[in-house]
Amino acid sequence: MISKEQFEKELDLIISNAIREDVGDGDHSSLACIPKDAKGKAKLLVKDTGIIAGVEMAKRVFHYVDPSLKIETIINDGEHVKYGDVVFYVEGSSQAILKSERLVLNIMQRMSAIATKTNEFMHLLDGTKTKVLDTRKTTPGIRAIEKWAVLIGGGENHRFALYDMIMLKDNHIDFSGGVTKAIEKTKQYLKDNNLDLKIIVEGRSLDEIKEILACGGIHRILIDNFNYEDTQKAVELIGDQCQSESSGGINLQTARKYAECGVDYISSGALTHSVYNMDLSLKAVK
Repeated sequence: MISKEQFEKELDLIISNAIREDVGDGDHSSLACIPKDAKGKAKLLVKDTGIIAGVEMAKRVFHYVDPSLKIETIINDGEHVKYGDVVFYVEGSSQAILKSERLVLNIMQRMSAIATKTNEFMHLLDGTKTKVLDTRKTTPGIRAIEKWAVLIGGGENHRFALYDMIMLKDNHIDFSGGVTKAIEKTKQYLKDNNLDLKIIVEGRSLDEIKEILACGGIHRILIDNFNYEDTQKAVELIGDQCQSESSGGINLQTARKYAECGVDYISSGALTHSVYNMDLSLKAVK
């Protein structure tokens, strides 16, 4: 996984680019009718139910726009919210609050939706050893906050990007000439370039899983698009030789059954690519 420093840099890039995109040369609506020295207060109002996420990110946005803004947190990231709850109050420059408003809402609505869906998966897996992972099926440019939301919801992060883990999937295997060749070339590449990266390999059949195990040195086998019966057989083959992960169209209807096959992880792109934003609003306190 990426370092804390790298993650912090990603967050800063998201904020700076979003402000560039949304504000440009100025928030002329606010500049036109709100005095520069005007002070105000607003509240983050919940109009939905679920898991709130993005409170800490909202603070980063407000302080990026104006470090003097004061935030009073009422409900923290990861807590359940319901219609009518107030998550926080922000107080200070009215222009700064208005400049931050849409970005804060966009971020928190998205993050809260992802955290809520992740939490639903986690409850489904209660009583099993299986943990839920996200994927790289994220919105371009805002991966850091989407993966952060998965953590807030109780899930775990898969690799962050192409550079922090080796993952040999079907196309890598086919372009390399087969499972064994792909793994051998990868091990040599890591040695030649003095890289210490974990290797995950996708198995498309029980025979491929046997071949992967014969190669050794694998961190996790991706049991991809298997039915429940074959998934259980794959888990038995793998044993404690490496970790196991089920993937391929796993959703809220199928997650529990795959977990009961005994896999260590299930990964689902649906955590980040198929969610409906939580309804939130930022309202002035009069």
